[in-house]
Amino acid sequence: MQQPILIILHQEHSTPGRIGNALHDLGYRLDIRRPRFGDELPPTMAEHSAAIIFGGPMSANDEDDYIRREIDWIGVPLKANKPFLGICLGAQMCARQLGGRVFRHPHGHAEIGYYPIRPTPAGRAVVATWPECVYQWHREGFELPPGAELLAEGDTFEVQAIRAGRAYALQFHPDVTHAMMHKWTTHNHERMELPGARPRHTHFADRAVYDYSARAWLSVFLERWLC
Repeated sequence: MQQPILIILHQEHSTPGRIGNALHDLGYRLDIRRPRFGDELPPTMAEHSAAIIFGGPMSANDEDDYIRREIDWIGVPLKANKPFLGICLGAQMCARQLGGRVFRHPHGHAEIGYYPIRPTPAGRAVVATWPECVYQWHREGFELPPGAELLAEGDTFEVQAIRAGRAYALQFHPDVTHAMMHKWTTHNHERMELPGARPRHTHFADRAVYDYSARAWLSVFLERWLC
């Protein structure tokens, strides 16, 4: 039997969304933990096949104890050479663990909605076909850490996907489901007032255009990441 995948979430009612569904379809059990609410993180990866840290409204630059502990903990899968994946906040935590900087846009711009990305040759070597636009929900980005490969780039925040060994970090949200999009745009509607954010109705209109390619990309990506 395959070992479970460690899932790290940051909100009380957060879920791993489409990524969780895809991992279930691949036959993996999920070990969901929320360090923010007191869950412990394992000292080794001996009982897990991979680990994923998802997003959240907090910052990787925050001084909260659980933020620092998660950033430090990323060293565990890195040293064990086990697959690690960071999504949005998780990607920024990974960048900090690797020595990169996490920062706000100099003009206060955010990416809230669908935005274009461009895969690099290294990114196409991982997955040949990438979505033209991906779903974003952030106002901080991260620089390319020392020794990491740039897999995809964007306009507002240049670094959109990186790889360092078996660790991948994605600034965008391949995990988002239709229900999650409804929840985020309803409960956090004020984020759509930030400079550069897309109006709410475009989130759903663009999803109808770009979601099929995002779902197809995720399926291939997860199999490559886990192999």
